[in-house]
Amino acid sequence: MSDTFPIDLLRTEPTPFYYYDTRLLADTLAAIKAATAGDADFHVHYAVKANAHPELLHYIAEAGLGADCVSGGEIRASLSAGFPADSIVYAGVGKSDWEIALGLDADIFCFNVESLPELEVINELAAARGRTARVAFRINPNVDAHTHANITTGLNENKFGLAMEDMIPAIRRAEALSHVRFVGLHFHIGSQIEDVRTFIPLCERINELQDRLDAEDIRAELINVGGGLGIDYVTPDRTPIPDFAAYFAVFREHLKRRPGQSVHFELGRSVVGQCGSLIARVLYVKEGHSKKFLILDAGFTDLIRPALYQAHHCIENLTADTTATERYDVVGPICESSDVFDRQVELPVSRRGDLVALRSAGAYGEVMASGYNCRELPRGYTDALLKGRP
Repeated sequence: MSDTFPIDLLRTEPTPFYYYDTRLLADTLAAIKAATAGDADFHVHYAVKANAHPELLHYIAEAGLGADCVSGGEIRASLSAGFPADSIVYAGVGKSDWEIALGLDADIFCFNVESLPELEVINELAAARGRTARVAFRINPNVDAHTHANITTGLNENKFGLAMEDMIPAIRRAEALSHVRFVGLHFHIGSQIEDVRTFIPLCERINELQDRLDAEDIRAELINVGGGLGIDYVTPDRTPIPDFAAYFAVFREHLKRRPGQSVHFELGRSVVGQCGSLIARVLYVKEGHSKKFLILDAGFTDLIRPALYQAHHCIENLTADTTATERYDVVGPICESSDVFDRQVELPVSRRGDLVALRSAGAYGEVMASGYNCRELPRGYTDALLKGRP
């Protein structure tokens, strides 16, 4: 059992809920700061889609990161949490008019544009406001991130971005418009990338594309390499903080920057993934003919990743009073056969009422929860919020 949980505090709250360890978050943010120290041209934006809990956003904004948003709602949440507008980048294949208008009115740093029709709409809405929008084009580098098909984004067949052969024509079109200004290129090849060497082919492809820009006498002020750095879902206590030094070193060593060019990163999971856990209680231990089921009061409405991505989360019984173990299929109460967190998990012998933690759930957990089966959304508590409750 992990000793990182305030068990007495957790026992007092109705389950299921998310618990966030802000001490680990602070250490993670400090590691990012240390790994980027000495390079003023490296700018890290937190990918808000990973977790938009207001308290976490406030911590991250105070640490000096920018925000990477994919909706108008995320822009609002970021501004509310204290992220400066000039640190906000906005991506997404389907930006609606009101969302673009929100970004323009706030004067966000950059729109990451994913199609020519979007470029035209941004120009039109900016003209109506007498503004000029900074735009970077998202380019599909056709680099395989070797990750789950549902979170691979950099291949030609994905819905995101522009093909490489459309890069120059898109930039030329931007140059012809009066209310947009081309500032750079944006990339993102996928998520949960555990081997940082996977980013080397991305750097090499960006270098090739920059050579094409040079040949056309086009200058990119910035290169946005996206995010994608993964976390250790199997042994979270052994690797609570990703190796940010190795990650940023790849781009220092392999990306051929032009003079004065800034590099932007969009990290999400690696910032908040390990600081969060879904806390649940055992409702029943069901004896099957060939296996035992540990039925929790949390289901895929609270944490959908195992059902959606076949993702693994380390599961711990926090309150078991024995060292004897058994194997369980750990499942939830949702009326769907896919409501399974994991199968044949070895845990201490468990009983009704035991407190269980599903680890490494700080990213794409609470933020993806739903009200299916008319279930209430799970609450999220930082350690500070729990300590301050009556």
